[in-house]
This record gives sequence, structure tokens and C-alpha cells, in this order.
Amino acid sequence: MATYYYVLASKKFLMEEEPLDEVFRERQRYYLEEEREIDFWLVEQPAFLDAPELAEAKKACPQPAAAIVSTDPTFINWLKLRLEFVLTGEFEAPSATIPDPLASLAPTA
Repeated sequence: MATYYYVLASKKFLMEEEPLDEVFRERQRYYLEEEREIDFWLVEQPAFLDAPELAEAKKACPQPAAAIVSTDPTFINWLKLRLEFVLTGEFEAPSATIPDPLASLAPTA
């Protein structure tokens, strides 16, 4: 089991109003230079919000939601400072209530 950290916001805010492409490009470049594996993902309508232990986070976030999930708490903290209007938290997975930390409830095209 691993600990996952997240930044959570409305899908509209996170995927349309914030310049995440720029943030992700910069982060990918940094990881390449440091020879690090990518440890962050953008999850539209994250399934982990349906876990009972995250009911308060789901209730506090406008729906539909989106999350940036990472195993790096420092990156998530940096994102919180940069994005401002987001919720943060953490969870353990895989678990009985969160079998896949990156699962999405968004319809596939």
C-alpha cells in the first residue's frame, strides 16, 4: 500500500481555468533532468472520492471534480500554494475502499 496525496478542485477550475499544461511540461522537464519517474497524474472525476473516508472532501468540492494525484507530498504542497483555490488531502491505496488510486468515473469517449 502507498500513500497518495492530492489537490482537488472543480473540473472547470482545474482543467479549464488553470494553465496546467505549462505546470506539467515544467515538471516533466524537471523529472527528466533528475532522472525521476513521473509520479503525478491528472484524474477527472476521481473515483477515490467515493470512499467513505473521503466523504467530507467530496462534499467540500464542487462537482464534477478533478484531482492531481501524486506520491510526492512536496509537489502537492507546491501546487496548493500555486493554485490557491484547491483542497488537499491524502489516502492510502490500494485498499478495500480505494482499489485503484487513479480510477476515474468520467465517461470514456
